[in-house]
Amino acid sequence: MEQVPVRPLEGVRVIALEQAVAAPFCSRQLADLGADVIKIERPGEGDLARGYDGALNGVSAYFAWLNRGKRSVTLDLKTPEGLEVLGRLLAEADVFVHNLLPGAVDRLGFGWETVRERFPRLIWVSISGYGLGGPYTQKKAYDMLIQAESGMVSVTGTPDQAAKVGVSVADIASGLYGHASVLAALIQRGRTGRGERIDISMLESLTEWMTPPMYTQIGQGRTPGRAGLRHNMIVPYGAYACQDGQVMFAVQNEREWKNFCAGVLGQPELETNPHYSSNELRLTHREALETRIEAAFASLSRAEVVGRLDAASIANGSVNTVTEVIAHPQLEARGRWTEVQTPAGPVPALLPPHNLGSVSPRMGPVPALGEHTDEVLRELGFQS
Repeated sequence: MEQVPVRPLEGVRVIALEQAVAAPFCSRQLADLGADVIKIERPGEGDLARGYDGALNGVSAYFAWLNRGKRSVTLDLKTPEGLEVLGRLLAEADVFVHNLLPGAVDRLGFGWETVRERFPRLIWVSISGYGLGGPYTQKKAYDMLIQAESGMVSVTGTPDQAAKVGVSVADIASGLYGHASVLAALIQRGRTGRGERIDISMLESLTEWMTPPMYTQIGQGRTPGRAGLRHNMIVPYGAYACQDGQVMFAVQNEREWKNFCAGVLGQPELETNPHYSSNELRLTHREALETRIEAAFASLSRAEVVGRLDAASIANGSVNTVTEVIAHPQLEARGRWTEVQTPAGPVPALLPPHNLGSVSPRMGPVPALGEHTDEVLRELGFQS
């Protein structure tokens, strides 16, 4: 009889005292990989992301994305009974993920120092705006605020107007670092037998991604400018107008620059032009160069430009709308779309990009508020 593959985190229990995006994104990755994630929610209202919108037959788009495969338990943590249940859950758990305001978990009696004594094998994960220490510790933080605080908006947008990234990139970054840190801590616990304190900061997660522009500032005394749909540190790289729209492409090195000049522009002499013979020079003289590129493309269709780019081995892509991405032929060819159940019926869902060769992700249902409260309480012995 063929043995059914076991997902890597089956047998791992995660207690998630979470809301909004960052911590739910972290714990959903763990659920996808097989962990039993018990999501603690407020009675009556639950995770605030439940109320963001009703995009999917009344279910919030963010909530559906972030909370599949979890079990929802409602607890009133302002009562001794609620705190007792939480304590019992943590006693049997491997991981405790939370993103309440800094200090809130401590006031509930489950700060790191207390947890380390009571549950020495527990991995304790705090995700907050600014981390557990420093003058900003108590500041409230949301994604767009951190995009601004980290300098992300200073390099995003057009030369005339700063813009935020169109998805919750600070939340996503911190959730991913949280997920990776939990996996590392589980491996470390296997060696030491001890739990771990993990302190994830949204600001630190996003400033890590801002290192290249910060290095440019440190090394050259300048900050890369906002370039819209063009790269602010590499030229040519971005969207360029042609006869019937835009083509997105990237020239990454001098070999590709030579191919681009000869094979795409039909101007091989441009390769050694003293204004354009290195990326640094092309960046300095980008306005003249990009005007020249679009002049060459003006009489060419998108299909013609893409054909030339492909023939010259220059990477290129389409500037797609959300509608076009939903129907993307590559996603279809690789079978990336599936369905998950919600309280309002099935909805489409993308498979997570973990792509382990031996096992498939667990695409569990999106829970209704408190759907699993009685079930979990029975498991703890509170009900017969």
